Amino acid sequence: MHNDLKKILIDKDKLQNRIMELGKEISKDYKGKDLLVICVLKGGVLFMSDLVQNIDIPLEMDFMAVSSYGNSTHSSGVVRIIKDLDASIENKDLLIVEDIVDSGLTLSYLMDLLKSRGIKSIKVCSLLEKPENKVSNVNVDYIGFQVPDEFVVGYGLDYAQKYRNLPYIGVLKEDIYK
Repeated sequence: MHNDLKKILIDKDKLQNRIMELGKEISKDYKGKDLLVICVLKGGVLFMSDLVQNIDIPLEMDFMAVSSYGNSTHSSGVVRIIKDLDASIENKDLLIVEDIVDSGLTLSYLMDLLKSRGIKSIKVCSLLEKPENKVSNVNVDYIGFQVPDEFVVGYGLDYAQKYRNLPYIGVLKEDIYK
């Protein structure tokens, strides 16, 4: 599995240090608010798990599963809700936790959907962002790292459902997915 990578982009220690910083920032910004952290499955689960352990205020958690990639390396542009939220989000302060914001199209669709449900506020925390690929004007409020336009895997990010369990972010060799 490790041999399928061209390079390690962000090692485990750097990931955990940045997640700790994000947790402190979010704790400060949401103090006294009714925070609901929404994890976008499956990629965001490892990140959210570590992130909420570094948020030092009361919060609730819920999960959504959306798909726009399938087994491809590029978004199809068609967003499917595979698993919706379990509870009502009316009058809640939402924090969407994403693994990566690439084009921003999926996130934009998701935010519009959630805003239509009577929420108080909505912000986004993404572990990674590819700024050069962004075509949507969606705002990412908390960014772990900006990464180049390469196919990254590990720490929740996958290719064809594999590589999620790597403890770091790596760049997948092109011959694996071409």
